[in-house]
Amino acid sequence: MKGIWIIVHRTFARERRISNVSYFEHSGLQQDFCRSNKFKEFQTTKYPDKKIVIITCMDTRLLELLPKAMGLRNGDAKIIKNAGAIVSHPFGSIMRSILVAIYELKVEEVCVIGHHGCGMVGLQSSSLLDAAKQKKVSQEQIDVLTNSGIDLSKWLSGFQCVEESVTNSVRLIENHPLLPDSIAVHGMVIHPETGKLDRIIDGYSENVQKRNTYSIKEGAIK
Repeated sequence: MKGIWIIVHRTFARERRISNVSYFEHSGLQQDFCRSNKFKEFQTTKYPDKKIVIITCMDTRLLELLPKAMGLRNGDAKIIKNAGAIVSHPFGSIMRSILVAIYELKVEEVCVIGHHGCGMVGLQSSSLLDAAKQKKVSQEQIDVLTNSGIDLSKWLSGFQCVEESVTNSVRLIENHPLLPDSIAVHGMVIHPETGKLDRIIDGYSENVQKRNTYSIKEGAIK
């Protein structure tokens, strides 16, 4: 594993040498924001007012569109973003963040929101690795990762259907052993052009079904 960290260190060092221009350093926006007290309108607590955590895609089109489409303001929700709004591992960082939101930040609902036209649809690891090589990542570096037991083909691949991907993520969250039964887990897909939200999975109705199932089981046990 030592070889992996050497690669990471070299990559960051190379990027620092190449990137001499910083948007934040040269724009002056941050200093103006603080001096003019513009931050005051965004002040809130760490607890989401609407008690919801959203897992969505990092697509730039959703940056302002998604909160507007859902009627969210600063402080209303916890928002977790990655490529594709994918929850792929029950003990990965996304699932950990969800559990922290529930147990430490008083969240009561989870919503996975994918979007149409997602770049993860049809993504193949081969094309991404080819692009990495064009950015001067050597085959040797790729081989080190592969020989260390990392399945790059699986890790760097996307999905074929956004609705199916959202459903898979919802099921993984719902079935997590540390998720309380009271938490509703929803699945939605947003249109990045219009902001229209299509509901794929209604966490409220599924929670009712769960409670009914438990009641029947408890009655049978009694």
